[in-house]
Amino acid sequence: MSEAREQAVAAREGSRALMAVGTSGRVDALLAVADALLVHGEEILDANRADVDEASAQVQAGDMSQALLDRLALSEDKLATLAEGIRAIAALDEPIGRLLRHTEVAEGLELELRTVPLGVLLVIFESRPDALPQIAALALRSGNGLLLKGGREAARSNEVLHRVITEAIAPFLPPSTIGLVTSRDEVSDLLALDDVIDLVIPRGSNAMVQHIQRHTRIPVLGHADGVCHVYVDAAARPAMAAAIVSDAKKDYPAACNAMETLLVHRSWAADDRLPTLLQALDGVTLYAHPELADELGLPAAEDLHHEYGDMACTVALVDDVQAAIDHIHAYGSGHTEVVVTEDPEVAEHFLGAVDAACVFHNASSRFADGFRFGLGAEVGISTSRIHARGPVGVEGLLTTRWTLRGTGQTVGQVKEGLVHYTHRELPT
Repeated sequence: MSEAREQAVAAREGSRALMAVGTSGRVDALLAVADALLVHGEEILDANRADVDEASAQVQAGDMSQALLDRLALSEDKLATLAEGIRAIAALDEPIGRLLRHTEVAEGLELELRTVPLGVLLVIFESRPDALPQIAALALRSGNGLLLKGGREAARSNEVLHRVITEAIAPFLPPSTIGLVTSRDEVSDLLALDDVIDLVIPRGSNAMVQHIQRHTRIPVLGHADGVCHVYVDAAARPAMAAAIVSDAKKDYPAACNAMETLLVHRSWAADDRLPTLLQALDGVTLYAHPELADELGLPAAEDLHHEYGDMACTVALVDDVQAAIDHIHAYGSGHTEVVVTEDPEVAEHFLGAVDAACVFHNASSRFADGFRFGLGAEVGISTSRIHARGPVGVEGLLTTRWTLRGTGQTVGQVKEGLVHYTHRELPT
């Protein structure tokens, strides 16, 4: 048996162990992980500083993007937030075994639909070592075995985090429930294990996600890019618009939920509202829709479907909300879209018509996040229309199972008229 298969099989056994320990065991394991992150905080930060120092040198040499470096750094505050999120996940109502449907098929024959874990998750992520404990916590709460493959730029951070987490769960679960893949060669082997691994979740560049999608038969959950728009309507309040636009771009420009294109109603260009709005993006490199470059006095954007992941964005003028929606559908990625307006009809039209995983009214795109949604954390944001969509927390890592309880009924008895279907819904 190959090393990759051994890891996947061990994670499968870990998933079954998670089911066996029950709610209290899973909760205790999560609380132990949250405590361990704080107890071992200095050790984790020392490893992270070494990763950041090496990555900084690579950025200076032009071998790594600044966006990757921005996602890499941990801090005491981040560790405290991670621990808080893990405790929030532990405090969730028990997600496994939740009764979704209860039907009397026939007298004495009852059918139940309940939630169950998916099985084994393979999560491949670049940079962001804080993703590792978040994902591990969600897998533990949802009863799934887990294989993690982080980027080499965070190798030291990931190794320490993985060790701290697996030591914390050891009194409750096999440490191999959460496996860390360290060799790049193992990834291709893992992607071939569609008989053991149930879901792949890639978190990284467009190229990485597309590569994984092309090289596996395992279902893939996630998003390739985050080309998010903020549309400032004619009826938007200038101060609110400026605050939302600034936050959406400048709060964390490397995030996948950061604004990449600012759409502004054309009426704003007729007075000083547009220059004032753009002042809110001080420090951001602005590019214009190619057809508007001369009018706006900005260099033309090379690609309207572009995730800068940095302090840069595209600006375009549109005639109305429908034009904004058309632009979003033409160039967006289905991640997160925002409308800023005081006109309720415009707002509802935008919210109802835009095809994206997250659609907001008068709020920053940066709220598209599992922790901020109250999910505790997320394994990623999905733009898929099948299964989970948007920030994926515990609920998105579950599937369902039918259970039928009878008293000896057979289909032959139905055909003979001895058993009659009632299909009566029972309380859940």
